[in-house]
Amino acid sequence: MPKKSDVAGMFKKTGAMLEGHFELSSGLHSDKYLQCAKVLQYPKYSEKLCRELAGYFKKEKPTVVIAPAIGGVVVSYETARWLGARSLFTERKDEKMVLRRGFELNPGDKVLAVEDVITTSGSVREVIEVVKENKAKLVGVGCIIDRSGKRMDFGVKFKSLLKLDVPTFAKEACPLCKKGLRITKPGSKKLVKQ
Repeated sequence: MPKKSDVAGMFKKTGAMLEGHFELSSGLHSDKYLQCAKVLQYPKYSEKLCRELAGYFKKEKPTVVIAPAIGGVVVSYETARWLGARSLFTERKDEKMVLRRGFELNPGDKVLAVEDVITTSGSVREVIEVVKENKAKLVGVGCIIDRSGKRMDFGVKFKSLLKLDVPTFAKEACPLCKKGLRITKPGSKKLVKQ
């Protein structure tokens, strides 16, 4: 089981802790971005991280692990492998998170929702709505990194491997914008015009 320092070490070693001026998927701005894909590209790290995450939820006996695409896909798959569960992911269709590709949830399914990084919890809450709409039972929520800066309450057990206090800012209050620093929207590496 990796210690918190081991988790942080994996991010540093793989260059997954980026510094600059970023617009997060939530719309918030930050001077740091955690690019989990840079860690998860290494099976030895994804196995270690997701095995620990799975360990927190063995007692809940999930039959399905689900995550939002694209960031949570590897986390869902690898965590499900350690739990002996199915792995699903949701995708956006017309701005709404849905199950596609023939994926199904059933009323008897016990579901663990996972994510790579939680900042505002928006994406994982959309996944939880998909679980509820399909009348499956949510048994837990887990993530590799919790950078929300607050206590998360999903109404079920919540675990993260590492909590980081990384400040975020609304665009209007962003000190980096006020300095005129160029902003990157991670994932696309596209510069956003100010």
